[in-house]
Amino acid sequence: MNQLSLASANSYRLANDHRSLGVSFTEDGKATIITWAPRANQVAINLQKQLAPLPLNRDQYGYWSLVTDQISPGDLYTFILNGHNEHPDPTSLFQPQGVFGPSEAVETGLFCWTDQHWQNPHLDQYLIYELHTGTFTKEGTFAAIEEKLDHLVALGINAIELMPIAQFCDSRNWGYDGVFPFAAQATYGGPAGLQHLTNACHQRGIAVVLDVVYNHFGPEGNNLQEFGPYLTSKYSTPWGEAVNFDDAWCDGVRRFVVENVLMWLRDFHIDALRMDAVHAIKDCSPVHILQEIRQQVDQLMERTGRRHYLIIENDLNDPRFINSLAEGGYGMDAQWMDEFHHALRVTAGEPQRGYYADYDGVNHLVKSYQDAYIFDGQYSVVRQRFFGRKAAHNPGHQFVVFSQNHDQIGNRKLGERSSQLYSFGMQKLLAGAVLVSPYLPLLFMGEEWGETNPFLYFVSHADETVIEAVRQGRQEEFAAFHDEGDDPVPDPQDKITYVQSHLQWERLHQKPHQTMLRYYQTLIKLRLHHPALRTLNREQLAVTAQEAQRTLTLHRWHKDQHVLCLLNFSSFPQRVCLPVEGSQWQKLFDSADQQWQRHDELTPSLSPTTFTQEKSLWLSPESLCIYTADWRGK
Repeated sequence: MNQLSLASANSYRLANDHRSLGVSFTEDGKATIITWAPRANQVAINLQKQLAPLPLNRDQYGYWSLVTDQISPGDLYTFILNGHNEHPDPTSLFQPQGVFGPSEAVETGLFCWTDQHWQNPHLDQYLIYELHTGTFTKEGTFAAIEEKLDHLVALGINAIELMPIAQFCDSRNWGYDGVFPFAAQATYGGPAGLQHLTNACHQRGIAVVLDVVYNHFGPEGNNLQEFGPYLTSKYSTPWGEAVNFDDAWCDGVRRFVVENVLMWLRDFHIDALRMDAVHAIKDCSPVHILQEIRQQVDQLMERTGRRHYLIIENDLNDPRFINSLAEGGYGMDAQWMDEFHHALRVTAGEPQRGYYADYDGVNHLVKSYQDAYIFDGQYSVVRQRFFGRKAAHNPGHQFVVFSQNHDQIGNRKLGERSSQLYSFGMQKLLAGAVLVSPYLPLLFMGEEWGETNPFLYFVSHADETVIEAVRQGRQEEFAAFHDEGDDPVPDPQDKITYVQSHLQWERLHQKPHQTMLRYYQTLIKLRLHHPALRTLNREQLAVTAQEAQRTLTLHRWHKDQHVLCLLNFSSFPQRVCLPVEGSQWQKLFDSADQQWQRHDELTPSLSPTTFTQEKSLWLSPESLCIYTADWRGK
């Protein structure tokens, strides 16, 4: 076995220090090549600049390797399997000519980082802003995002979450059809553009969260199965065969994913990963792939001194995913909380159908404020079974909540944002419900000014079979859910669908969008400056609802500071019962204040500036009112 076999066997020690799969470069300028092709009889690398391919040496466990001085950064190359099958590198870092073109050798260490003093904030301090690179700006690039960072800083954001940027077909895609998980999308700016963006974010005090997809691989340009059994028929998923995490030859697939995780964190200085739909990852191994990722990231952090977080999307309501390794859990730092969103939207008036059918509105919103999971052992009508487990001991920073995100907007038939579904007052109330919660808040791009353009599902495939399958899938999805009226489902392949989904930054200079932006800025600042709102302590919280009135009272405290958040989801004034008495309560914030209202719907605020002995208060329609009190000496 040659010396490279230690990196192609079962040790990740080398992978933690630097990338070992694909083409990488040593300090003396030589190229190290390692690829996994366990079923191949011959493997060679074909450089576009020379005539003869360079054969690779067979190593253990299906790996092939070579050290050579004939490859330099910037060279284009492909792999040739068995003398005639030519493909781009599955671990390519850059596909400048798209998914069907050759790979480009990249030296990530050439970038000049200036973030040596950057410290990733503690997770409980995150205020996340999710964005799609292609539609966030007219240019649709990493560089164009940089030009908007000052806006995000002024808003109060300290973490951006990029929807997936792994190379996909052509230039228009949500990102969940990526087929080169190691390659930053070329049309966005490629690997150098991503490094520059991350560096710029850190200079402005903004962490970078990257959405990654390990539950499936995209369809078009996918050559993984040509190299090895990356998929298995052992399980079925919504995308077909499952990623092979526990079947024959799974070790190569597991290493592929673990190295991908480490690369983003180490070589691109990404602060956190958001892993898509981990409930669709099938793995019965003694060590689940998520546990292995946790172990390897912990080792990386120990060596580099940098802090990284692992956030998951998961609809299983199983705290095992976010419990520590020591507790027998998978060790994920946090998870998205769709149930909070569903209960919030039904409370706001969303019809109870589709996946909203399980949620009764304000009572379930109360339960989510209290318990995070709404279904933690009860019977679910939608699932037709008893569902979930309690998350009694998991702190608030382990749950990410939102009133909008890419899924909940884009998976509507017409991609309507809250601005198109609800009144101005209700939009403000939805934002407030998220920002006063004891959880990590997430905003979706443009919601801070009430963006009116939709966020639709879009693709730009080349294969007509794939295009038609996507169209048909969208039609079937809306057959019984969100299908109101005779409006056709927007064609995901049509470029107009993509163009319609772009943010309109000019709205920032128009009313009432300016008002909405100031509202968000003020509410975020309020959250940051008041410990009772900023501290994510699920134990120091009391919440009650008046179901008939569609009102909710949320009492939170930290040490001597208390806040009382009163929410009226009704379109009429309501009198709310107060859960506390005997203190001097001072109004901090009122969404019905005249400064936050549209010029065409001005209504007087009904809530008093202060109160002491009152047992109830009037609340304006569709409003949020926040009071504070100091309980020292009580």
